[in-house]
Amino acid sequence: MTATYTWDVFSTLDGYGSFTEGADWGGYWGKQGPELLAHRAAIFDTAQRMVFGATTFRETAEIMSSGLDPNTLDEWNVRTMRMPATVISSTLRDTLGWPDATIVSGDAVDIVARLKQESDVPLRSPASLSLNWALMAAGLVDRIQVTIFPVISGRTGTSPILGGAGDFDLELLESRVLDGRTQELVYRPTPR
Repeated sequence: MTATYTWDVFSTLDGYGSFTEGADWGGYWGKQGPELLAHRAAIFDTAQRMVFGATTFRETAEIMSSGLDPNTLDEWNVRTMRMPATVISSTLRDTLGWPDATIVSGDAVDIVARLKQESDVPLRSPASLSLNWALMAAGLVDRIQVTIFPVISGRTGTSPILGGAGDFDLELLESRVLDGRTQELVYRPTPR
């Protein structure tokens, strides 16, 4: 059986995944609410294997292992850190304090194709834009889960989430509104 691979990404309405340093947005662009946080915690309450590119892994591990009091982290972040992780990187040599991470070097398409065949749990990849663009082009992304925060960051936005992706048709599988303002859309991509 082939494991399902979900690319999980946060975005502004205008398609940016982050913002310039010094921009006064804060995490979640300041739009997190209790329903969003509970929903995210529930997503990470089931066994999954995380798949990271090097940059996203470095950023995530830095936050998770920075010595912050775990009580200050959102529960879904704590649960993410407990998940086993595969990091696809030719530059990293250290798991940066992640308790159950494996660094794998090589062609990302081959690595993820093998993971999909061998994994007995679903695969989930947060952000990791260029990694997931390549995996989408190869037809390995089964679901794109986009959480759209109600902001436009045209002046301060960076990292367009689909800026390097090819052309795809999208079939809407699920949609929900969280906290009356944030949308989560789950699509099945098909290359054109």
